[in-house]
Amino acid sequence: MTGQPSARIAVIADTSLQRHVLQQALTGFGYQVVLNSDPAKLDDAALAACEADLWLVDLAQTEDSPLVDDLLERTEAPVLFGEGHAPERHSDNYPRWERLLFGKLQKLVGNPSQGVGDDLQALLEDSPRPARLELPKALASTPLQVGEPAQQVWLLAASLGGPEAVKAFLDALPGGLPVAFLYAQHIDPSFESVLPQAVGRHSQWRVTNARHGDSLRCGEVVVVPIKHELSFAADGSMDITSRSWPEPYSPSIDQMMLNLARQYAALSGAIVFSGMGSDGSAAAAYMQRQGGLIWTQRGDSCVCPSMPDSLREAGYSKLSASPRELASALVDHLAEQCS
Repeated sequence: MTGQPSARIAVIADTSLQRHVLQQALTGFGYQVVLNSDPAKLDDAALAACEADLWLVDLAQTEDSPLVDDLLERTEAPVLFGEGHAPERHSDNYPRWERLLFGKLQKLVGNPSQGVGDDLQALLEDSPRPARLELPKALASTPLQVGEPAQQVWLLAASLGGPEAVKAFLDALPGGLPVAFLYAQHIDPSFESVLPQAVGRHSQWRVTNARHGDSLRCGEVVVVPIKHELSFAADGSMDITSRSWPEPYSPSIDQMMLNLARQYAALSGAIVFSGMGSDGSAAAAYMQRQGGLIWTQRGDSCVCPSMPDSLREAGYSKLSASPRELASALVDHLAEQCS
């Protein structure tokens, strides 16, 4: 990511486990952790030397604490007192704890994913057209379904580092596949109109913004609205509601996965690319119960691996690979269905 640096956060917590979980969560959100210390090991010099945009204080006892009093007197940065003992990373309570923490942080120091749009210009610059995968005979010999209402729909979900990864996936993907995609990207709403051109410029796929009342069609990638929740009408057409997405993510990948799995059940799937936090983890079990597949981008190919890693580590991801490898796997999967 080449956008503006994310906020600097200093952590003071009095248990090693809490410091570890907070470190993982904050870096997973895309923030910079510039200090993570036991209060017993902090002195005036260390406090004065630390340049932070926010202090996160998580102590068992904060009343009558000289350290807290000193910090409140000397810093101009906001001080956020912690959410209490953090749940295990893969427990059912963790996503809720994480969402509450992230919601407070983005209100105080901003959302790192807002910088994603700054990187779109690089995707619009002239560059060689990547090699595209071949369409297997099993699919090439079937009637072309491009433009027909899709029976099978996959969600492409991403945050930090997402546009580059999704573009690499679509660049590799041949046209003529009997599937449509929804693309949910954490990004500032001002870049919503630019996103289709940035990720689709080398692709055989038509990338477009969502259209209320229209159907999802084979050969199309529909960008999920940033501000308003996308659901489905009884006839399967897209319903851009007046509701905002559930906080703190816009769009909410969890909610989009739920809506998609309710409508398409076993004919749905999700590929989770580079991104922050664990958006998507809360809805993954439901999508699997409905028969949908969940795949993830491999961590070493991500700008920010937190989002796909959270699904993989929880056992939801059935395949973890690079964007091009994911495209190849999807082509093989669809060819196998066809044959």
